[in-house]
Amino acid sequence: MATKSDEFQKRLLAMFRIEAKEHLEQMTAGLLELEKMPTAERQPILVENVFREVHSLKGAARSVKMTEVEALCQSLETVFAAWKRDELDPALELYDAFHRAIDSMSLLSAGATDVAAATLNDQIRQLTEQLANPCAEPSVRSTTPLNGQTDRLAALVEPLSLPVEAKRTETVRIATAKLDAMLLQAEELLAVKLTTSQHAAELKGINAALNRWKKTWANVQPEVHAIARTLDNEAENSAGRNARFIKINEFLDWNFQAFTELDHRLAALKTSAEQDHRALGAMVDELLADVKNVLMLSFSSILEPLPRLVRELSRDQTKEVDLVIEGGEVEVDRRILEEMKDPLLHLIRNCIDHGIEKPEEREQRDKPRRGTIKIGISSLDGNKMQVLISDDGRGIEPEKIRSSALKLGLITPADAENLSNAEILALVFRSGVSTSPIITHLSGRGLGLAIVREKAEKLRGTVSVQSELGCGTTFRLALPLTIATFRGIPVRVDDALFVFPSAPVERVARVERDKIKTMENAETINLDGKTFGLIHLGDALELPRKDPAEEPIDGAPIVLLSHDGQRIAFLVDEIINEQEVLVKSLGRQLSRVRNIAGATVLANRKLVPILNVADLMRSAVRVSDRPTRGTTATAEKTITKKKSVLVVEDSITARTLLKGILESAGYNVTAAVDGVDGLTRLRSDEFDVVVSDVEMPRMNGFDLTAKIRADKKLADVPVILVTALHSREDRERGMDVGANAYIVKSSFDQSNLLEVMGRLA
Repeated sequence: MATKSDEFQKRLLAMFRIEAKEHLEQMTAGLLELEKMPTAERQPILVENVFREVHSLKGAARSVKMTEVEALCQSLETVFAAWKRDELDPALELYDAFHRAIDSMSLLSAGATDVAAATLNDQIRQLTEQLANPCAEPSVRSTTPLNGQTDRLAALVEPLSLPVEAKRTETVRIATAKLDAMLLQAEELLAVKLTTSQHAAELKGINAALNRWKKTWANVQPEVHAIARTLDNEAENSAGRNARFIKINEFLDWNFQAFTELDHRLAALKTSAEQDHRALGAMVDELLADVKNVLMLSFSSILEPLPRLVRELSRDQTKEVDLVIEGGEVEVDRRILEEMKDPLLHLIRNCIDHGIEKPEEREQRDKPRRGTIKIGISSLDGNKMQVLISDDGRGIEPEKIRSSALKLGLITPADAENLSNAEILALVFRSGVSTSPIITHLSGRGLGLAIVREKAEKLRGTVSVQSELGCGTTFRLALPLTIATFRGIPVRVDDALFVFPSAPVERVARVERDKIKTMENAETINLDGKTFGLIHLGDALELPRKDPAEEPIDGAPIVLLSHDGQRIAFLVDEIINEQEVLVKSLGRQLSRVRNIAGATVLANRKLVPILNVADLMRSAVRVSDRPTRGTTATAEKTITKKKSVLVVEDSITARTLLKGILESAGYNVTAAVDGVDGLTRLRSDEFDVVVSDVEMPRMNGFDLTAKIRADKKLADVPVILVTALHSREDRERGMDVGANAYIVKSSFDQSNLLEVMGRLA
């Protein structure tokens, strides 16, 4: 059974571990700065700071009987005491021993028992004796202090001896788990705030309904009173009927008074509910903001290990690298910082392993021997921040990424030729893609950057890369400052509700269904002169699709998303007003559900999924490769009334193929050998659809389409371009001249053609 003494010792150890961590972090930072050979004025201050941290840690270790930590601190004190007396100038080997000692003390403080502290003590002692030996290497200084050295050092250190407690804000140590629990409870109050808002809105609606009733009754009441006066003047033989009417009239008057009283009480209740909502809303917002501030930490809190990491990795690869950090004071939700530790380590390793060249190679390229890695953190508009990780190394070779992606089957040879350099660079975030020719303990597996992207998307952020060959690479992370709440746009698909995060929503709009066109077997829309792919949200989420005949024919609501350089429009049934959304985790059992990032409770108390935008964009790309509407069987079903189709194609083989496919599906087909022939036939006969090639003699398909659209009698005839031209410029030109669909012959499938025909004809 644990005694009070045991419990006290446990609490004491817990406090010691927190204190030791702070001392060790300060010691590491001081050593790293000393290793960079600071100015003569700065060096004594740094030595004194580290010496004091070592001394304080030694005293704390003694109080909890951490003898190994105490012994290591004693050895370090001996070194720094000699250093303060200017009796030695530490070499690189001693710095390595310092860092190993700090690692050992960190493990020992955490409770490890298999750390070879004694061996480290011997190494530090031997190195110290060697450096302090006057007969040793030229780097060793005289054991006699320089004239005035002691006085100068005392003058420099004296300001540090002043008590600093008076300058600090009083603090208290508290477990982060307790703070997390407080934050969760405060966040739950947001649901109460939303509910009170809904209640106030409902009361307002009821009050408005009663007001409408009062206005209607005010219009009818004079007529009722007029009828009553008329009946009062009638003869006595109608007294029975008058009595019955008087009773009804009295009831109506009582009913009016009752509703008036109810209206007054409801109006007072509505006003009270609105006041309560405003007061509660303000309190919830302030409480949530205060608790968030408690859990907001400066970004620098996760950057402290990075200088040491850069030093070790660069030495391991015989490279010389400086790390520059800017904006570390930006405060971020602690939960985001926890998630960002691994991505930052991956990016730093990537910069050192792939980016920074060896000193000799840098000199050959007229670069400084020492490479530079920069980390810049800055706040963006709203609840966002930006993290830039850049290096001045060799840059990324797009051809190596292209080759790696081809080997993995992530892109086709046709894609490899058409993708821009920016699109190729974006492939580095795909799992397995690597530019390293060999696999090492640092890189080569193609997983690091994939993990970075996965983490960023999990936090509702984005990651992108820019690189210039021979000049360097920059990774850009855009992340929220907090993860508890955000602005969201609820939408409805059939009877299901979903929430889009507002940040990636570029715009919402309504488009007429006859403005939806087909390009390469996928639906598209034109907004402000630009063409975007259109995907039904239900299709991307693999929900059962309504029959096209049941879909409304008026303007269709769409949500245009922009993510990672892609922009896709999603068709929904209804867009609901934007509102504040509280994120709720799905739990461990549903920790990774495709297309879903979490859930929230709306003001109407309904539990609604929050959409994962990154997943949704990938799902949309997969959906776009499938037929746009219905099934192949539906497209090939017998057509009750045969439609007339004009096929314009100069190749006799292609013309015969298209004619056979369409006639088998039940269409009446007429053929034309080029654009001029096709335009002549259009002006002499009536056709329901035109299927045309693009590259033809005398008049190509683009010009033919433009002339059809310019002719008032032919302007409404649908035009489908079937061509070998597959570049983005050609596709956009086809849409610009007025084509309703653009199908590339290299990916031609008769079912796709019939699908488009079934929709347009």
